[in-house]
Amino acid sequence: MKLPTSSFFSANLLNHQRLFPMIDLFTCAKWLGIATVISLVVTIAAFVLGWGFRFRLVGVTSFMGVLTAGFFALGLGLFPHAQIPGAARYTLIYDNGANQAVVAVSPEIEESAIEPTLIQAATDLYSYGRTGTAGNDQFTIKLRTVLHPQPGVSKPLFLGTAKRSITDRSSKDIDIEVFAENVAQLPRLSS
Repeated sequence: MKLPTSSFFSANLLNHQRLFPMIDLFTCAKWLGIATVISLVVTIAAFVLGWGFRFRLVGVTSFMGVLTAGFFALGLGLFPHAQIPGAARYTLIYDNGANQAVVAVSPEIEESAIEPTLIQAATDLYSYGRTGTAGNDQFTIKLRTVLHPQPGVSKPLFLGTAKRSITDRSSKDIDIEVFAENVAQLPRLSS
């Protein structure tokens, strides 16, 4: 099974979890947070009591705070993405950050892989930070490839679209439309 390009970090995370199954970043962040609070209390005590190394404790406390925030942020950002069976590898070509994205696939894509690839892209690229523009509350992903009918001539070919609601965060429904007339123009692999 091929992994989509955007799942590179997910694949590395899964390999990392196989090597270090006991590491939980939120647990590490919690203990680092507790150590940071203890360091802060010791630093405040050092200033009140006039200890000579009180300024070094400020640096230690600051660094502990950075570590805590870093582990917490890593814990939020390393959620593994769903892997859709049958999805082909794709490359993100365009993303306006709001409600439109275009992904590209190889012209040798199998017809059976178009719909799973659209679902994979819609799942990977969807985020809670996306907003609709000009009254459009649908996140639209277009799947395209480029054909070369003659040397020096490129013909972009849209194979399908996936749409999902931006405003209804609880909806997991993805509307898929495959353009059969464009899919028929794809070169078939000779077996």
